[in-house]
Amino acid sequence: MSNRGRRRGGRPGGRRRRRDDGDRRRKSSGEDGEEKAVEVEGVITSVLAGTQFRVELQSGHEVLAHISGKMRKRFIRLVVGDRVKMEMSPYDVTKARITYRLG
Repeated sequence: MSNRGRRRGGRPGGRRRRRDDGDRRRKSSGEDGEEKAVEVEGVITSVLAGTQFRVELQSGHEVLAHISGKMRKRFIRLVVGDRVKMEMSPYDVTKARITYRLG
């Protein structure tokens, strides 16, 4: 019987281990390789479907925000008028993640 077409041990799918020092995984931007999120505060103006909210920032701009996973896990309830702390990506300033309810 021939061994043609059969695999003998090793990694699944015939993949080989990469032998470099991992430079491809390191990022050169920032000190620790992550982009910092911008923290802002705002007031919830409307509740939307799917745990999303319309939040007005102190500057007057409105953004679309969703609840962070930890808040969802702890069943933190948010209603219109609540002050919240949010994280915004520096790349898309129209969306945010609600991380804390201030009251």
